[in-house]
This record gives sequence, C-alpha cells and structure tokens, in this order.
Amino acid sequence: MQVGEGLDAIFEPRSIMIVGASQDATKIGGRPVELLVKYGYAGGIFPVNPRAETVQGLPAFASVADVPEAADLALIAVPAQAAPGAVRECANKGVRAAVILSSGFSELGEEGMRLQAELSEVARGTGLRIVGPNCLGTVGVAHKAIATFSIVLESAMPKPGALAIVSQSGNLGSFTMRLAMERGIGVSRFMTTGNECDLDIADGISWLARDAQTRVILCAMETCRNGPKLMQALDEAQAAGKQVVVLKIGSSDAGQAAAASHTGALAGSDMVFDAVFQRSGAIRVHSVEQLMNVGHAASMLLPDRLPQGPHVALVTASGGFGVMMADAVSGVGLDVPPLSQAAQDRILGVVPYASPRNPVDTTAQVSSRPELLEEVLSAVVSDDACDATLLLLSSSLYLPRLRTVYMEALSRLKEAHPDRLLMLIVKGPADAVAELNAMGYPTADSIDAAASTIASLAAMGRSPRVQGGRSTPLLGLPELPADALLNEHGAKAALAAAGVPVLAERLVNTADEAVSAADAMGYPVVIKIVSADLPHKTEVGGVILGIANERALREAYDVMLSGVTNKAPHARIDGVLVAQMAKSGVELILGTKCDPIFGPVVMAGLGGIFAEIVRDVALRVAPVDETEAEAMLRSLKAFKILDGARGRPRADIAAAARAISALSQFAAHHADRIVESDINPLVVLAEGEGAIALDALIVGAPQQNEEHNA
Repeated sequence: MQVGEGLDAIFEPRSIMIVGASQDATKIGGRPVELLVKYGYAGGIFPVNPRAETVQGLPAFASVADVPEAADLALIAVPAQAAPGAVRECANKGVRAAVILSSGFSELGEEGMRLQAELSEVARGTGLRIVGPNCLGTVGVAHKAIATFSIVLESAMPKPGALAIVSQSGNLGSFTMRLAMERGIGVSRFMTTGNECDLDIADGISWLARDAQTRVILCAMETCRNGPKLMQALDEAQAAGKQVVVLKIGSSDAGQAAAASHTGALAGSDMVFDAVFQRSGAIRVHSVEQLMNVGHAASMLLPDRLPQGPHVALVTASGGFGVMMADAVSGVGLDVPPLSQAAQDRILGVVPYASPRNPVDTTAQVSSRPELLEEVLSAVVSDDACDATLLLLSSSLYLPRLRTVYMEALSRLKEAHPDRLLMLIVKGPADAVAELNAMGYPTADSIDAAASTIASLAAMGRSPRVQGGRSTPLLGLPELPADALLNEHGAKAALAAAGVPVLAERLVNTADEAVSAADAMGYPVVIKIVSADLPHKTEVGGVILGIANERALREAYDVMLSGVTNKAPHARIDGVLVAQMAKSGVELILGTKCDPIFGPVVMAGLGGIFAEIVRDVALRVAPVDETEAEAMLRSLKAFKILDGARGRPRADIAAAARAISALSQFAAHHADRIVESDINPLVVLAEGEGAIALDALIVGAPQQNEEHNA
C-alpha cells in the first residue's frame, strides 16, 4: 500500500459516521457531532447510538449495520474494549477510514497493546485506514470535515490556508492550530496520529506532499516507528516543493524517556533525527512558537523569495537595539556585512545623521515622514550585499500616528520591491500584524525569534529542491570477509576492499617475520598487537611507533609482547601487525552505526578532544556521496584546521571526503551484518597527498559475533 494512501477519505469524506455519538456535546462522542452541524459540513452525518433515536437533532442509528450507506469516514468514540469490534463492523460495512478518538491502548500496558494489535490486524486485513487510537483526530478545513473533539474549534474554525499541521501529540497539534487561528493564519489540514496503529506521521507528510491545498507542512514529532518510511515521505515533500518544518521533541535524555513512555515507542538518537531532516531539506525548530513563525514565513515566501545566503541587513531607530539585533543574528550563524557604499550614500542623502553601515540606525527622524522611511528601506532592501533585511518596529504600531507612517511606507515599499525579503519584528496589535502579513511581510514578536526564523529561511534557501529525494546510489561491494570482525587487520582489509585507503601492513607471529616484513616495506615502521580482546591497544602497551632499524624492531617486539602478556594475561593474541609509519597530518575520527530506527549512519569529526569532549562531529544517513561527505567536513566547527588555519598546510579534504563516502557505502552495503565500525584515526595528509586509515574496528551484529566466536 502506498505511503499516505486512504487519507482522502479522512480529509475529504462525502459522509461521516460517529460510532458512540452522544447527546452531550462535552463528551468525545458528542463534540464532533456538534461541530459538524455548527460549521455546516455538507456531507451526510450519521450518529450511531443504540439507546437514542436522535442525537443532537440528527436521526441516530442503533448499529453500524443500520446506517443507510457506507460512510467514507467513521469516528470511533467507544471504550477501548469495544473499539476493535466497532472497527470490524465499519470495515464490513464498506467504510474506507476510521479515526479512533478513544484512549486505553498501548499507552496503558499489556492489555491495551493487545487491543491495539487487533486494530492493526483489522487495518491490514481489510484495507480500512485508521488514524489513532488515542488521538485528537483530524480536520479537513476547506471541506469542514471535522473528526476531532478539540476545544480549539468551540469558538471558531481556522480559515482555509496553505499550512498543514500533522502531530503525534494531540494537544501539541491542537495548540499549534490555536496559534494559527490567533494570528489569522490559514490552515489546510490538521491531523494528530496518537498511537499510530496504522497511519502514522509519515503517511500524513506523504499525503500532504501531494495535496494541492498545502504549501508548508508543520510537523510535531515525538519519535518515529518506521525510519525508511519517514525518509521516503520527507523526500516526497522535498521533490514536490513542499517545505516541512519539524518540532522534534525529546532531545534530552529525560525528554527521550518521556517520549518513549508517552507514545509506547523508543526514541532514536537526536543527532540521527537531525541528519534525517537535513538530508531532505526539512527544517527543525525547538518551540511551538517558532514552528508557527517559520511555517508562516515559508508559506509566504516559497518558492522564489527565500534568502539565498546568510547575509542580513538590520534596520532600527535605536543604536542599542541594533547591537542586540546583530548579536542575535550572529548567534544563529548569520552574517551582518557592511552595506555597499552606494547604499550607505543613499541613506545619508535622506537622513544625514543616520548610521548607514549595518546595522542601520535611522534615528527617530523617519518616524514622522513615511517617504523618508520608504527611501531608507528601499536603499537597504535593494542592496545586493544582503540576502534579507530585518526591521525592528517593536511596539510602534500601538501608536496611531506611527502606525500610519509605517503602514504607508511599507505598503509602497512592497509595491516597489515585491521580491525582496523584509521581515518585521513587531508586537501587536493583532489587526496591524495581520495587515502586514496580508501585504506579504513575515513577522516575529521578538529579536531572537526573528533571528532564528531568518536563519531557518536561509537554510531553506540553501537546500536544493531535488526531484525524487536525495538518496545516494548503493554501490556493489565485495562480501564481508570472514576475518573482518576478528581484529584490526581483518577490519582494515575489508575496508580497503571497499575503497578506504590503508597503509601496507603484514600480520606476523615471530620477530624474524616482523624483520622480514619491515625490510620489504622499509623503515621506519610501527608494530601493534592484534587481538579481538584488546580494542584499546595503547592502554596495555600494544602499540610502538617510529621503529628505525632491525635491532630496534626485535627489541620492541619482545618488549611489547611481554608487556601485553603481563597487563592482559587472558587476552587471545592473533599476532603482531607490522605497518609503515605514516606521515603526520590532521587526524579525523570516522565511524558508522546502525541506528535502530533509520539504519546505517556515518559520522566524521576531528580526532582527540574535538570528537570526545567538544563533540564536534557531523552525522548523515548512509550512504553519502563525496559531495555530501565534504559538506560534513565543512560543517565542523574545527574545519579551519583542515582548511589551513594559521599557516598550516591545507589538508587533502577531497581524499578525506572519499574515505567518508567509502565507509558509508561499506556500512550501508553490510547493514544486515555489522552494527558499528570505527576508523580512529584517519590521518589526512597535505593537499594532494591523500588520507590513510591507521586503525579500524568492525563490530558485527549479535548473530555474526556468535558465529565468529563459535
């Protein structure tokens, strides 16, 4: 079944059945009936209640079988024990989809899990699509298809618009819809997925990617039950030109534990979620307010008005506020470059006492004359030195005189420069903000919120709109050698076959063999103990570097074996590795891990304290190509070290990217056999000289380890 299939019966049903309909509009079986009637749903409404002839003035039916037609959608508002039977009756009647509002399923333990499994079985066996259980339901706004008991709709319906909301949490999704309504922002669809026994958040994203009424998808997510399915849905949205904005909660250890408890699912690594979103161009935010700010702005600016770079012009009538704005914008990774000399001269020609460099301090003079404000803003927004402009209005619109000045100037500015991005920092009044939004100006009510919103919009602008997703083709690779999981030597041989560069080396068992190997490859050499029981060889003296000649080699060989035997007497020794001594360079740590939700991911970071303490690492879903691998390196805070900072030679970044890509291909190809791999370090030599993996470890899946240890 296609991802998202069947949601048309939920968002655009020709008729709706309410199983468990109630006369009491405060109950979950009563409120949908009231709302459908109140807002004028045009389709058939069929309350099912065996103890009533009418429900809220509508003819009621004693059972699902008695309903005169097969409704497209059934709302299930009966106790959990009765829900599976009710859903089966709906499927037998020919109902296409059901929204189960009832709670008491997997969130409550073993018996609830059994009941939920029955619901899943009905969905699989009949093709009836189910939203929920334990959800707040759905709304198709334009069709007034209300399948929710949310109190948000008691006073008003959202107006139709381009924003869709899909949320695992009912209350979080409902609060998001309330924010949209308070700000006058139109909504296309609303969906809360609850326990996700059938349709999940990925189905919602996939269907909305194909929905002509939706331009931006706001997603509130606690966890993910099917990683590949979510990635496919996000890719579909990207290919369709639909922007996904995600509020992924549960980033802390405590938050992840709460998410698992609340949804009955395990929460994946937060860094992996970031990698998944980045892969598909989805933008992650960290508050409901920012979800709305970014989503609303994107709906106004897509597809052609997004900033194409990080350069922002700041305009204010106060020098102090200008400093605050510059701090906030810089803090989210954006630049505040000087305006061009032509723009500065133009500003001074209008307001001689202005500070025109950037931030632009217009002084209070512009507050009395709209033509002055319009001319200053025109000079700023038309300057190609910046990709976006941020104007601080603060609470000025509360004063009628100032409101008139700003509205006149901004209205004329929009006519003169319709394609330039100007975002406003403004607090109320609500009708004034709505008027500015209607002109096409995105707004935020604080400096920090505006800075974060501009940063998100810039990230959207940099994200390519690709057709068919961003997946990297999986190359054909040799099968995993039998000794790849045994020790460093086997691991490096397997990685070398996959394209990861390694030095010449030989596994030996005597000092004479070591000398023969060193004579063949040339001094200086390094020797390492080889043992599956000693993944951290240096801790037991299992590595000796810089051996210059035969005498030193024989002595080092004996010293190392003796020391390892004393410190780790029970370790199984597979031999000694003799390898060429590598040149010095920048050390990276590379690794892969098989995430339980999304599968193989690849990590890269600078070695030593940068990876372990500073946690300066980049993560992507595997496999990645060399272009994406280089982007990983460039995203590191310490990338300047690779790029030749402070007189250092520039490292061979291209070679490092090839190694990352090769490792990611290796992990993806062997995803069923290995759970982790590690290269520490990968030494990146000077530009043009390559990169070399000096140590490697591969950890097999449990069954693989059992086979090798047998």
